[in-house]
Amino acid sequence: MTLKINTTGIGRISIVAIKPPSTTKELNNGDFTATVSAITSAFGDPTRRAIYLFTRETENGVTASEVAEKFELHPNVARHHLDKLAAGGYLEVEVARNDGAGAGRPSKHYRATNPNQTLEFPVRSDDLVLSLLGKALTLLTPQAATLMAEEVGQQYGRAMATSLTGYDITTTQRSLRSAMQAVADALTAHGFAAHTDQRNNQLRIVNNHCPFGELAIEHPVICAVDRGMVKGMLTALYGETNPELSSSLPMGDTFCATTI
Repeated sequence: MTLKINTTGIGRISIVAIKPPSTTKELNNGDFTATVSAITSAFGDPTRRAIYLFTRETENGVTASEVAEKFELHPNVARHHLDKLAAGGYLEVEVARNDGAGAGRPSKHYRATNPNQTLEFPVRSDDLVLSLLGKALTLLTPQAATLMAEEVGQQYGRAMATSLTGYDITTTQRSLRSAMQAVADALTAHGFAAHTDQRNNQLRIVNNHCPFGELAIEHPVICAVDRGMVKGMLTALYGETNPELSSSLPMGDTFCATTI
C-alpha cells in the first residue's frame, strides 16, 4: 500500500491510501471447479489430511507401514492415502532401504515436497506460454506438430510417474485399473478434474476440465499433449498401452476422454 498526499485547499492536506493493483487473476467457473477438484482429491478425507500433517512433521519422511501403525490402518489403505497425496504433488517419493534392514525389497519413503509451503493451489496455465506454443505448432505440418506435442506429453508424463513412485519404478508396477486411477489423480492435481470410468467394455480417463482452455479448441493438436501425458504415465506405472482420444472439446464434446 502507498500513500498519496493531496492538497485540497489552503492549509488543508489529505492523505489517501492507494492499494496496489491486484496481480491475482480471477478464476472462471471451469478453473474454479478444477481447483476444488484438486483440493478435494488430495485433502477431502480427514484421515488423509492427518496423514499429510504427520508426514510434514516427520523430517526423514514416512513409510506406509509407519503410517498404518500410527493411524491404525491396513498398510494398503495407508499406501493409498500416501499415493493420493503424492499424485497431487504434496509428497515426494524415494525408494530406499530402512537403516538396519536386511535383504529384501526396499521401502517407499514419502516426504512433504516443501514442509514450509503455504497451501495454495494454482491450476491456471500461463496464457502467454500456451499462446506461444499454439503459434509455434502452426509453423509445423499437422503430423509433425502432433508427434512433437505427444512426445512432450510423454516425457512430462514419465516425470510425473517418477514423482509418484520414486526412481525405481520397477518395484511398484500396478494393475491397469490402479495405474489409470493414479493417472487420473495426477491429472486432477494439474487442473484436468479427471476420473476413470468404463464404457462399451473400454476403460477411459475422462477430463471434465481442460487447463489449456480455448487454445485447445483453436489448436486441436494440443490435445496430443494430454494423450502423451496419459501414455507416458501409464507406460511407467503399468506397461505399454495405446491411448486414443475418443472425445474432446475441439470435436464438439463437453469433455475430453482418453480410451485405453
